[in-house]
Amino acid sequence: MNNCPIDAETLRRMMMDIPEPPATRLIALLVSATFLLLVLNLVRRGRLKEEYTPIWVVVAAGIMILGLWSDLLHWITHAIGAWTASTTLFFYGEIFLLVLSLNYAVRLSRLSTQVTRLAQELALAEQRLRSERADK
Repeated sequence: MNNCPIDAETLRRMMMDIPEPPATRLIALLVSATFLLLVLNLVRRGRLKEEYTPIWVVVAAGIMILGLWSDLLHWITHAIGAWTASTTLFFYGEIFLLVLSLNYAVRLSRLSTQVTRLAQELALAEQRLRSERADK
């Protein structure tokens, strides 16, 4: 039988009350600042379209806000019933990647349809051109 004197809720509260090391905040701030600079540099060089910029700026700002305001992260963690802040970050990161993947799948499907239609139109135009040349 289980002789554990600590129940699950007590263990969860203990996990929530563990203070985060200052290095964690520093790493989060450095990552978010670096990421924001990378996004802005990609836009400046024309490698990232401006329409995608707000998404990535919000992600960088979100990481920065959570790095500066860890109580918000702990509140969100408690609100969703998670045990640790890292669990919350991974959960929302996974949701973000899922939505992003769906967005890109929709865009890719649309582009695939456009390429098929353009190839068909090009084939028809070439066929008309051959017919006109053959009639002369």
